[in-house]
Amino acid sequence: MLTTTLARYFARRFITASLAVFLGIFLLLVLVDYIEMVRRTSSIPTASAIMVAETSLFRVPQLLEKLMPFCILIGAMSCYLALSRSLELVVARAAGISAWQFITPALVAALLMGVLATVVYNPISAAMQERSKEMEAKLFSNGGVQNVEQSWINQVTSEGQSIISAALSQNQGTRLSGVTVFRFNPDGSFRDRIDANDANLEPGEWRLGGARIHSMTAAPVIQDNLLLRTNLTPAQVRNSFATPETVSFWQLPGYIQSSASSGLATAGYRLQYQKLLARPFLLASMVLVAAAVSLRFFRFGGVQKMVLSGVAAGFLLYVLSKVTEDLSKAELMHPLAAAWLPVCVGGLTGFLALLHQEDG
Repeated sequence: MLTTTLARYFARRFITASLAVFLGIFLLLVLVDYIEMVRRTSSIPTASAIMVAETSLFRVPQLLEKLMPFCILIGAMSCYLALSRSLELVVARAAGISAWQFITPALVAALLMGVLATVVYNPISAAMQERSKEMEAKLFSNGGVQNVEQSWINQVTSEGQSIISAALSQNQGTRLSGVTVFRFNPDGSFRDRIDANDANLEPGEWRLGGARIHSMTAAPVIQDNLLLRTNLTPAQVRNSFATPETVSFWQLPGYIQSSASSGLATAGYRLQYQKLLARPFLLASMVLVAAAVSLRFFRFGGVQKMVLSGVAAGFLLYVLSKVTEDLSKAELMHPLAAAWLPVCVGGLTGFLALLHQEDG
């Protein structure tokens, strides 16, 4: 069945519908994110429309990566509904082809798309996310960093405690922009505050650029380069500033190993790695769910209810994945179980529903 002309036709219709949904959501996200970036940069005179558009364009692929299962679900539903409306499924059934046979090409196509999404799309989206952070840092460094969620990290050295705040982080936290450092003496008393344009992590020290030192006993002092001692390693900084979603699939094993050797929590990185491994099977389970709610013939009626039930099933799977993800990050559930449980639930639900409809 996989090598026949009919199988290639069904696979082509499924891939076309899924890519159309993917492209439509991509354009919508770009538009919404561009409007938000325009609002945030409205007070920065040096922010050009082209640079703002490029920043939004580089940010969207990672957002769209989270919606990929829904793209497959909606694409498969629209594909099978179109085939049913044009009576092509009726003709296929009359020719002795079962539902399992014309679902198989879509399952294989979904698996291949999931593999490509994991090994190709994910590294590209991670690189584009880093590029968007660099462009965002350039935008806000000229007009001041505004409306940005601050990230914090604490360090204690022989010189005392330092609390570092950054508006933007790049290279998994080793390059910071919009930096504020609160320094305390070894006895716990406040020493001074440092405002810097950027900070780069080097072995044993932070190199602050464009630093301005504010103390309670002297006038502000400006230094182009200021060295701040640190005992933090890149793995420890990543744990505070970087998110697992910004690490590409090929780099995750190294990040997990380095974080584990440093004694840091690795639940987030392990969960992300397992989710990427499970992605091809998650997309295949979305095809099963979509087929279970969209193979009903139009002349039987009730198509609208079936479509709504498919959308509801996708929403419930999303809620389940978020719950298991939070439990895994809190180390209340093993990352392997948290990543694969939605896949098993979605796949078994679609399979049992199809089994009941076709053979039951």
